[in-house]
Amino acid sequence: MSDTIRTKARIRGMHCASCSSRIQRVLGGTKGVEKVSVSLADESMDLSFDPDLLSPESVARSIKDLGFEAEFEAESGAGATDFDARRQETLDALTYQKRRLIPAFAFALPLLVISMGHMAGLTLPAIISPQTHPLNFALLQLALTLPVIYSGRFFYLRGFPALVRRVPNMDSLVAVGTGAAFLYSLWNTVEIWLGNAPMLRAMDLYYESAAVLIALISLGKYFEAAAKLKTSDAIRALMRLTPDTAILIRDGERVEIPLDEVERGDQLLVRPGERIPVDGIVVSGRSSVDESMLTGEPLPVTKTTGDEVAGGTLNTSGAMTIRAEKVGSETTLARIIEMVRTAQGTKAPIANLADTISYYFVPAVMAVAVLSGLAWYLSGEPFTFALRIFVAVLVIACPCAMGLATPVSIMVGTGRGAQLGVLVKGGEALQALSTVTCVVFDKTGTLTHGTPELTDLHLPAHAPLSETEVLALAGAAESSSEHPLAQAVVRGATARGLTLTNPASFEALFGRGVQAEVDGRRVLVGNEEFMTEQRVTGVDDDTAARVTAFSSQGKTALFVAVDGQFAAILGVADTLREEAPDVVARLKSRGIRVAMLTGDHETTARAVADQAGVDQVQARVLPENKAAEVKKLQDEGYTVAMVGDGINDAPALALADVGIAMGSGIDVAVESGDVVLMGSGLKKLPAALGLGRAVMRNIKQNLFWAFAFNTLGIPVAAGVLILFGGPGLSPMIAGTAMALSSVTVVTNALRLRRINP
Repeated sequence: MSDTIRTKARIRGMHCASCSSRIQRVLGGTKGVEKVSVSLADESMDLSFDPDLLSPESVARSIKDLGFEAEFEAESGAGATDFDARRQETLDALTYQKRRLIPAFAFALPLLVISMGHMAGLTLPAIISPQTHPLNFALLQLALTLPVIYSGRFFYLRGFPALVRRVPNMDSLVAVGTGAAFLYSLWNTVEIWLGNAPMLRAMDLYYESAAVLIALISLGKYFEAAAKLKTSDAIRALMRLTPDTAILIRDGERVEIPLDEVERGDQLLVRPGERIPVDGIVVSGRSSVDESMLTGEPLPVTKTTGDEVAGGTLNTSGAMTIRAEKVGSETTLARIIEMVRTAQGTKAPIANLADTISYYFVPAVMAVAVLSGLAWYLSGEPFTFALRIFVAVLVIACPCAMGLATPVSIMVGTGRGAQLGVLVKGGEALQALSTVTCVVFDKTGTLTHGTPELTDLHLPAHAPLSETEVLALAGAAESSSEHPLAQAVVRGATARGLTLTNPASFEALFGRGVQAEVDGRRVLVGNEEFMTEQRVTGVDDDTAARVTAFSSQGKTALFVAVDGQFAAILGVADTLREEAPDVVARLKSRGIRVAMLTGDHETTARAVADQAGVDQVQARVLPENKAAEVKKLQDEGYTVAMVGDGINDAPALALADVGIAMGSGIDVAVESGDVVLMGSGLKKLPAALGLGRAVMRNIKQNLFWAFAFNTLGIPVAAGVLILFGGPGLSPMIAGTAMALSSVTVVTNALRLRRINP
């Protein structure tokens, strides 16, 4: 068996939930298809299949047999050009829909006045009065109806073929309902022309029902499409971050070239106020860079020689020259855009309910409409009354709102998450975020910064040197070592503005420390055993107490001796992230259990956990055993979110209900987890959980109103209330309500664009 191929496709011709659910169900039962997700809101399909059993061409043929068209992407992440082309295509279609509305309402409104005006006390001229000239009355209505039906001809061109293929959809409901009203009225017009009870039949015309329904439903579809267009605003905003051109430095000259001509290794000039065109490394210059649209961090970050920069971020102050490292689809921004686009086309498990109902809904509604109409007719009601019942049931039952309830919320929610620096890979991850009851943290690089730092410097009672002198000598001695603890001492010295001289001699002693000659003095830096071996003097009881205190705080003690005499003790630790205690407290305030897993020893683990406020700690856990600890929590009934750095935590991230990977904001590990926190730190973790809850709450609101609308609307349209002396539901009101239901669902989802979880 070959490796599974995953691809995306644009599906044309879907108009309601029954369309998308039928495609998904048919393809899902096809041999060779491993996973398929069809999104009505995004008009897309995400497909995983075995190339030995299927090909994109055979899948496209299967979709065509269902009455739709599939256009597969040539490659993953077609980019801004493809997105802009699709958006322009959507805008053109929206303009076309708007143009169709003009004749629809221009003819439907006077038709409504002519046919129903007498109810409002309006008197028609004698030449078109049903009492004096019934044929003129009927022919005028027919003349006004035909342009409206022509403007809505797509309902019939799509609806009837779908009905013939036994895959009825929303267009089929409209086509059958309005078609029945039109044909019945046309028959009565012929009867009037033949002179068979012309005045009676003139009052039994339903041209206005067909015409007004088409106009109202077309208006609703226009509003729905216009609202759906706004769901892509987040991706559009991200794509606008990349400039169209870049300034290439070639042979000392500056040449402006199109962005797609930039190659890896090119040196590019980025001036103040310009956006950085590609991912790269600063080779000269110094500036502050606004990374807020990429990471969500509000404060600019200082960039100097050797620092990494990301394409799309804004250079705010000085000029810089950068060397291009990643271009085109390889850039961080391009990968983020592609991940968000993929996520927007996925579904949450909660969508399965709507899909299942929609699949059976349209055939069931057609059966209910026929049975309702027949029941009223056989009970003795006039045929016209039964016809109104039939049309009203067909029209009000459109399942569009159900089909849009989940995908539009996911589209808007994932887009908003990207703006906040929370990248969610799909609907399943969003739903899992909303139900998390336990958050498990890795320690190193997650709760802590991941690199040791100099935290303490303690001098003995009779210190031979000052703090500055000791740190300058220790930093110089450690500058030739690549050990993480040594680099922490060097960073601590340079951070205090000290200039470090090169040692005249240097020797690293494995497991003990280093010895070096600095400015003519013999400097030792290492552990207590090293000091004993070198017969260092001056280590007092206070120093021993300090070592014990460092150990209880999870810090490593480094002894410094100069010319054989003890000079200072340094404390080095992987420091806790500043925001960690607040994040943990906020999680616990929401009733979420918080735990920490680490391979570090018990003392250090407990010290970090105490500082962060974490109650449950598992130390000495190897990376391969972290997944087992996550499984234990799941077996206890918890929905577990694992937060890690995405490297050694990969098994636990994969097993957790939702894996949350820490991202640097420049080269984010987008393959590691279901959710990626951009930027630095844990500040966005509560926002990620809040985003999941907000999106799921929005989806449930949409589903409630969609189901409630259909559940209540169909019986009313079928005339149940009439049996108890209540009102019926005219086809025109049913059409208006149906159109507004979809608009309401999309509008409710768009509220997510303003959330700040």
